[in-house]
Amino acid sequence: MQSGISASEELQAQFSSLLESPSTFGLLVTIDKEQLLPVETLAAKGSSFNENLSALQPHIKPDAALYAILRRHDDAPHLIAVTYVPDSAPVRQKMLFASTRLTLVRELGTEHFRESIFTTEARELTESGFKSHEDHTKLAAPLTEEERTLSEVKRAEQEAGSGTGQREIHLSKNLNMPVEEDALAAMQEVGQEGGRVVVMLKINTDTEIIELVPESPSPTTIPELVQVISTTEPRFTFFRFQHTHNGAEQSPVLFFYTCPASAGKSIKSRMLYPLMKRAVVTVAEQEAGLKLEKRFEFEDTGEITEQGVMEDLHPKTTSRQGFSRPKRPGR
Repeated sequence: MQSGISASEELQAQFSSLLESPSTFGLLVTIDKEQLLPVETLAAKGSSFNENLSALQPHIKPDAALYAILRRHDDAPHLIAVTYVPDSAPVRQKMLFASTRLTLVRELGTEHFRESIFTTEARELTESGFKSHEDHTKLAAPLTEEERTLSEVKRAEQEAGSGTGQREIHLSKNLNMPVEEDALAAMQEVGQEGGRVVVMLKINTDTEIIELVPESPSPTTIPELVQVISTTEPRFTFFRFQHTHNGAEQSPVLFFYTCPASAGKSIKSRMLYPLMKRAVVTVAEQEAGLKLEKRFEFEDTGEITEQGVMEDLHPKTTSRQGFSRPKRPGR
């Protein structure tokens, strides 16, 4: 997913060349071995954007996803970032490209891009296709980046076999994400002495709302916590870990994001969770007032150990010994 995928040094270098060379029309990018890599640069064939589009067409395949960074505007920012994810592309490729498109822009610098476009058909990358996009953009209500990405997740989800009916997402007033009031109230309790010890949240993939898992366990140790976290569905878990360290009682609030491999049956689920992770942390800190001491990410709950958590919370300090002059022979 988005985490772990970054722009390669080669891509950074070629992107810098694109910025400095007005005679270069575009740069094609792909994902390989958890990296964003350059494929080819496109030389300008004319003085206008529409004239240069012909250089892009040979690289558009009906079954392969691709990123295209194109020089479109005369004034800064000059570039647009196009994500092309055809319906016939492999499912994993569709997931990666749809969920990493924001990473591409952020890694290269959002200040260089006028807009980011998501497409699924080759005709959308023609002169008439871009004109239709412009007309639609003028009519459509402004959306947040999260809303646009969620919409694109739906489009990339077709292989999962579930319907993707048109539904407007109702977002909270302060943050661009939906969260149930009881979930927010439960998070607030975790930060209070004598309140809840653990709160587990899930995403309702039908309504795209963060919901409270209707369970009230009271684990006192990390192994007990592991036993109550789902092993089949992703979870956002907040845990007030009461323990003793160096003779002192401590109760830091920890955040655990788990996404079991068995959850891979639902493409939409595996894409929504990493997309919403940052927003869940933000609402916990800003609206629920939680101070998160540490954040952990695991694929499976079996990877969570008390020793690992304690080592992260209380890293051992190693004292450096000074250099000792060797003794002279015979001494």
